[in-house]
Amino acid sequence: MSIRTEDITAVILAGGQGRRMGGQDKGLLDFGGRLLIEILIEALQNQQLSIVINANRNQSTYQSYGYPVIRDDLEDFQGPLAGFASAMAAVKTDFILTLPCDSPMLADNFAGRFIDGHNREQAPVCVAHDGERLQPVYALINTGLLDDLKRFLRSGERKIDRWYAQYDYTTVDFSSDATMFENINTPEDQQRLLGQ
Repeated sequence: MSIRTEDITAVILAGGQGRRMGGQDKGLLDFGGRLLIEILIEALQNQQLSIVINANRNQSTYQSYGYPVIRDDLEDFQGPLAGFASAMAAVKTDFILTLPCDSPMLADNFAGRFIDGHNREQAPVCVAHDGERLQPVYALINTGLLDDLKRFLRSGERKIDRWYAQYDYTTVDFSSDATMFENINTPEDQQRLLGQ
């Protein structure tokens, strides 16, 4: 089955603890005069994507942008897979397209490349590749896998790549846009990326 933009909901993952940023909510970090969440919302709007935000803190701030805000069903910051599962349960589309809140340099054709990858390979999971390694938080995932993911999480597993390994997933080549994956984990990262 070929898919189009309207078959996808983009999920901005802003549910982490931001430990290396002193506990700051990374989606609400200032980056050159704008918050990271605002930069990513604009980039996704430009690609005509429906958007939800996965956040475990500051829900009212995120809700002020006019998009659904989804909290993890699992408590205590259980990682990206928990965000995937909560989003998959909440959206009405057949696919979610996930991305972290702390990487502000999204490629212009981000969604299009995932759509092309899926339509070519018909894989239930498509994962970004930067030319050297997988970037597993950037993925197009069939929401029909929700029950499988819930079972995986109930077993105590939290590793994204171990979950993907169960499927005939395909990779999507972003080697020409590898800077897209540079993220802000520390104040030093924030300064370095602003200086580029």
